[in-house]
Amino acid sequence: MKVLTPAEMREVDQATIEAGIPGLVLMENAGHRVIEYLEKRFAPLTAQRIAVLCGKGNNGGDGFVIARQLFTRLRPEALHVVLYADPEGLQGDAAANYRMLTACGCPILREIPPDGAAATLVIDAVLGTGFAGVAHGAALDAIRAINTRFPLAKVVAVDLPSGMPGDRGEAAGEFARADASVTFTAPKLAHVMPPNCDHIGELVVGEIGSPPALYESAALELIQPEMFGELLAPRPRSGHKGTFGHALIVGGSAGKSGAAAMSGIAALRAGAGLVTVASAVPDEVAAHAAEIMTAKIADGLPVLALGKTVVAIGPGLGQGPEAAAVLADAGRLTQPVVLDADALVGAPHAPASAVRVLTPHPGEMARLLGTTTAAVQADRIGVARGYAEKHRVTVVLKGQRTVIAFRDGRVWINPTGTPALGTGGTGDVLTGMIAGLLAQFPAQAEEAVAAAVYLHGLAGELGARKLGEKTLIATDLFRFLPRALEECAALPHRL
Repeated sequence: MKVLTPAEMREVDQATIEAGIPGLVLMENAGHRVIEYLEKRFAPLTAQRIAVLCGKGNNGGDGFVIARQLFTRLRPEALHVVLYADPEGLQGDAAANYRMLTACGCPILREIPPDGAAATLVIDAVLGTGFAGVAHGAALDAIRAINTRFPLAKVVAVDLPSGMPGDRGEAAGEFARADASVTFTAPKLAHVMPPNCDHIGELVVGEIGSPPALYESAALELIQPEMFGELLAPRPRSGHKGTFGHALIVGGSAGKSGAAAMSGIAALRAGAGLVTVASAVPDEVAAHAAEIMTAKIADGLPVLALGKTVVAIGPGLGQGPEAAAVLADAGRLTQPVVLDADALVGAPHAPASAVRVLTPHPGEMARLLGTTTAAVQADRIGVARGYAEKHRVTVVLKGQRTVIAFRDGRVWINPTGTPALGTGGTGDVLTGMIAGLLAQFPAQAEEAVAAAVYLHGLAGELGARKLGEKTLIATDLFRFLPRALEECAALPHRL
């Protein structure tokens, strides 16, 4: 599912209008999408006491459409429409819908009446995704009213909670609370990236008439199961262990054998036919799982990598001479290589066509760039994209809403995950899952990486629901990965 910036959304709207669909029709359709949501979630609307708060722009115009439909067709128990602007200042389609609302006899107030505070449902149509800066004046009054004047109400935001910017970054000032947000055509950055995504409530995306061809080239996309569904199809009946790839995991120094072992087990659980873990302590690694084959890291990477479909380097690797020798040889490998943890020491060297996947957490990304973790977190998409383009690699920047940046500037955003994954070893499991999927599908590297990231996050969510966020540990993910695989078939759209 494509994700648009506010500027891209404006271009799509303009192109849609130029293609022959008037803005008035787009606004009408937007209002209907909100009404459909209200009828689905808050039925019967006849029993609701509804306040529709409108601003002066197109977001307010959407509100006028919603109010007209409520007033003329659905007849809630009570309806108060409040305009936080001078009606003489309304323009274009918003002004046209204001006139239609007044023509049908619906009163439009300039402030919330005393009995309005008893509303059970509030529609926030004050400021939309094009807003930037700090709300002030009447708009700020509306935001404060939403947050304080309706103690019993559920709040549904049209496009985005008022006061929240549509692009990345935190709101500079006050913004409205929301239990749900109904946006149009495609999610915007604020809907899918922290910290804003934590404050939008349930997200619903409604089609209003813009042809998908107008935004199919957008560089941002939200990972959905259908993007990698082909990789999860039933295996051929004639398949055997040699059919599904051989992953090599390089890591596991003294005291850190568990990291490499977890990566090896994860690669097997993700479906790799064979897994070898090359370690400084192979006997310790072998003790963790009988299914893992082991080797000595001292044998050298060129020898170890022979016949392997994919190589993952880093989990528990350490920083000794053997580790340095492995990293020196890694640049000559032609198969896909995944670099994590101690292997993230600088720009990877590789043949131009080789697949290189880096999986840093924000602190590791900061060290790679010589900056701060705060700077990375302030622009996760830009940082990951910039490094991927410069070094011709795929960057999996872990954290809330993990982003996958490709060398051509595209960025995929992962919607799954939980704070429960903030425990030692979960990153090693992710590295192994990426390796396991790449082992099976080296020619579909992008989809394999996306599948691993999505499934890893979903397994974490399932585990947290069962075991709790604080008690989940990394190896619990193996227990919940099968269910995550099954659920993907039933999750065509996840926001």
